[in-house]
Amino acid sequence: MRVSELVAASGVPLATVKYYLREGLLMPGESTSATRADYTDLHLRRLTLIKALAGIGLPLPKIRVIVELIDEPRESLFDTLGHALAALPPYLEPVREGYPRAKAALDRLGQIYDPDYPAVAQLEHALAAAEDVGIPMSDERLRSYGEHVLAIARIDLASMPARSSESTVEYAVLGTAIYEPVLAALRRLAHQHLMATMLLDPDADTDADERAHDR
Repeated sequence: MRVSELVAASGVPLATVKYYLREGLLMPGESTSATRADYTDLHLRRLTLIKALAGIGLPLPKIRVIVELIDEPRESLFDTLGHALAALPPYLEPVREGYPRAKAALDRLGQIYDPDYPAVAQLEHALAAAEDVGIPMSDERLRSYGEHVLAIARIDLASMPARSSESTVEYAVLGTAIYEPVLAALRRLAHQHLMATMLLDPDADTDADERAHDR
C-alpha cells in the first residue's frame, strides 16, 4: 500500500507517520522509486500498536523500548516480556529501604517474582499508601485479592498468542495497558451493584444468589 493508504487505514496523520519513520519507531517501506515506498500490513500493525500506546499516554522513549524488544527480543521470552511490561506506567523511584511490604505480601501468596520488576515497587507504594490512610491490607483481603487476580491472570495467559515473540509481546503490552482500566471500572461497578442491593433492596442480593445457585 502507498503511504496515503497507510495513513487512511491507521488514522495516523501523515506528518506523524513520517516522524515515526525518521525516529525508527516504524520500519521503512520498500522503496519503489526515489520518492515512493510501499507498505504492508506489518507497517499498519506497528502503527496501530504505537497509536494505542501513545493514546494511553506512554512517552515515546518507552514506546521505543517496546518496539525494540519486539524487533530484537532477548534470548528468553520471559525476560523479553518482563522488560516490555516494565515500560508501562506508573513509573516510580526505587525505595531506598527495599520493598518489605510487597515482599511479605508476595511471600504470603507464595508467588514467584523478580524483586527488580517494577510492579514490586508499585505494590510497595500501594500498600504503604493503604497504611497511611488507615486501611492496611489485611491477610483476608490479600488472600482474596491474590486468588481472584491469579484467576484473571490465567485467563489472560490462556488467550496469549504463541505464533511469534512479536505477537506475544504486543498482546502482553496492549492487554495489560488496555484491560487494567477495564478491571478498575468493573470493580467500581461491582461495588455499586452490591451497595444498591444491600441499601435499596436488601432481599435482592439473596434472590440473586439463589438464582445463580439454581443455574
